[in-house]
Amino acid sequence: MNVVRQTPVYEVPNQVAQTLVCEIPTYESQTKVCATGILHGLKRRLARERRRRKVGRAYDMAVEIARVVPRGSEVLDVGCGNGFIAHHLSAILGANVTGIDVMDKTEAPIGYLRYDREQFPAPDNSYDAVLLCYVLHHAQDAALVLKEVRRVLRAGGVAIIYEDIPQSWWDKGMCLVHHLLWKRRTGPCAFRTDSEWRRQFNYSGFELVKNRALSRTRNFTHLVARRTYVIRRAD
Repeated sequence: MNVVRQTPVYEVPNQVAQTLVCEIPTYESQTKVCATGILHGLKRRLARERRRRKVGRAYDMAVEIARVVPRGSEVLDVGCGNGFIAHHLSAILGANVTGIDVMDKTEAPIGYLRYDREQFPAPDNSYDAVLLCYVLHHAQDAALVLKEVRRVLRAGGVAIIYEDIPQSWWDKGMCLVHHLLWKRRTGPCAFRTDSEWRRQFNYSGFELVKNRALSRTRNFTHLVARRTYVIRRAD
């Protein structure tokens, strides 16, 4: 007699059966997940690239400024922004560079003081050099800012100024775009020609030490004529 062995059949509860069923991703869902991952990766890459360029430009300017300012000098960076110029310059000069601006804090780790737009938070004759890197055109009263620069500079000290110059019709257009982007944040911008800045420095009690044109291609996102000025008190 042949005996046939049968495998017992077990009934699987409905809830358990549902957990055993794996949902197969659709083409659309896979595409969405992939696109989201790529977009997130691109955003992070662009953010790193922007930071790298920002820090790199600040370093290049700090190196350039260090050619004018003696090592060990006490420096005030007016309108320091993110603070990276002051951060790099302090390492190059081997001295603390203090930054002041209107916001609460900076990105870079520097000695920072908040500025009330009227008086620098510094005593008279307290710095060997003062930096104004693309700052004066944002000032609502450039004469007042320069008066404060003169007050805090020690005898023989210098102010180093970088400015966009509305030289050609292209430059005027770029300056207008800059004005429209910034007027709600800092107020209207007041760009001046080279001769106008020279008159302003003279009127504010300074003498011009150096004056140099800079390349438009220093910043490919803002192609405009630029100049740097080195001035000192005309005592």
